[in-house]
Amino acid sequence: QVQLEESGGGLVQAGGSLRLSCAASGRTLSSYHVGWFRQAPGKEREFVTAISRSGGTTTYADSVKGRFTISRDNAKNMVYLQLNNLKPEDTAVYYCTADPRNIATIKGSYAYWGQGTQVTVSS
Repeated sequence: QVQLEESGGGLVQAGGSLRLSCAASGRTLSSYHVGWFRQAPGKEREFVTAISRSGGTTTYADSVKGRFTISRDNAKNMVYLQLNNLKPEDTAVYYCTADPRNIATIKGSYAYWGQGTQVTVSS
């Protein structure tokens, strides 16, 4: 099975940018569709974006369209999430997740999860 580890979170002012990374080990990441979810305090974990195994298909939550970009480098076993024009409501723990079966927007569709990385956006 694949192990996932996120990095790149931090504290940033509104309007700023961050790039999150998801590093895979144990299995080649090219076998998996990969998603990013986030969870703010007191809220449910919500879908942010996902990318297909080849990188040819991506999907985004409406709240992040035009601001966030997901990409992957299968040769490096990495997936990235570029966060631009950040808003205070983007504050959350961001989780990388993977599944070999489907590219999906539902957290129950994903079998493997990282531990998360905190993103905090100050106003």
